[in-house]
Amino acid sequence: MNIALKEAAETKYRLRLLEATEFLTANETKSILAECIELEKILYSIVRTSKSKQ
Repeated sequence: MNIALKEAAETKYRLRLLEATEFLTANETKSILAECIELEKILYSIVRTSKSKQ
């Protein structure tokens, strides 16, 4: 799960790059970024919970 969390963070970075280079519009980036952030929160919660159970 740690790898998935790192990949989500990298995806956020790449989405921002795509917006900065005007490959994606601000509206496209906003909607995709919101989903990415939600997934990142879920993954973080899973990682935190699994570490506390060990």
